[in-house]
Amino acid sequence: MDEIIEEGYARLIESLKELAGVEEERAAEIKKQEGALLARMAEETAPLVSRIGLSMLNRARKDANGELYDPEFYPEKMILLGKTEPLAYRPDDLNKAVDTQICVLSEDGSFYELMYSSTEIRTDSYKNPLDPATALDLYGYEIMFMLYRAMREYLQKERELVDALGKTLEYLSS
Repeated sequence: MDEIIEEGYARLIESLKELAGVEEERAAEIKKQEGALLARMAEETAPLVSRIGLSMLNRARKDANGELYDPEFYPEKMILLGKTEPLAYRPDDLNKAVDTQICVLSEDGSFYELMYSSTEIRTDSYKNPLDPATALDLYGYEIMFMLYRAMREYLQKERELVDALGKTLEYLSS
């Protein structure tokens, strides 16, 4: 009886080792294609960004109290995906320090880096295009997670809306 248990346990351990090897191979293959995965997620999400995205500030003036007025927004909506330590200066104007640097997904399925700069009288931004692989390099896997999370939350809200509409129809027909 002991011999059967030992053989079975040895096979179990061997199977676990084989699976670990396959797991490592598959994880490495996915790592090689992470940019393609993020690009595909963006492509599939793009049609929904106009409904679930935010209107992001392009520029605005500041009053004496530092409050923004006369804001101008980017024409397309965007999903905010991540934030990173800002660069020292903006690529479009080396005289402007970057205060905030964020990664967004736009309605067209493109990734951008919005770099905000502020002075006493105005806040403005630079919209830097990013390819998916560069976005992952700069912002990490957080942007992939945030994109997934945004879609999951949207699904939950859509389910709640459909349930509420169903209850309303039940009420109307009673």
